[in-house]
Amino acid sequence: MFTLGGGAKIFLATGTTDLRRGFSLCTVIEHQLGFERPLNGDVFGFINRRRNLVKLFWFSEGGMCVLGKRLPRSTFRWPEAGEKTVAITSAQLQLLLSGIDLKQTRSRKWWRREGATTSEA
Repeated sequence: MFTLGGGAKIFLATGTTDLRRGFSLCTVIEHQLGFERPLNGDVFGFINRRRNLVKLFWFSEGGMCVLGKRLPRSTFRWPEAGEKTVAITSAQLQLLLSGIDLKQTRSRKWWRREGATTSEA
């Protein structure tokens, strides 16, 4: 398991992406998603057409990290195309990677500091 720093933001690219590109997906982060500095520790998530493979990219300790997770018999519930990216919390990312449908879950109302990410995926 990996941990994210307190200031790390998590962005999911909506729609599908050709994940055969590997590390060259960093250019997608810069040019298609419009993030000028993908090396600041933010996490970027992509999904394949069949929705059974997720790849996460982030920069940590002087190098680019890639995490891939493939589901052999099921699919991930991913945000539909619309906006280029959707921001989620680290708790939502953990649920998503566990195979839980975020649209069918709801978070309880509780205090959050101002500026915290509260969007649903």
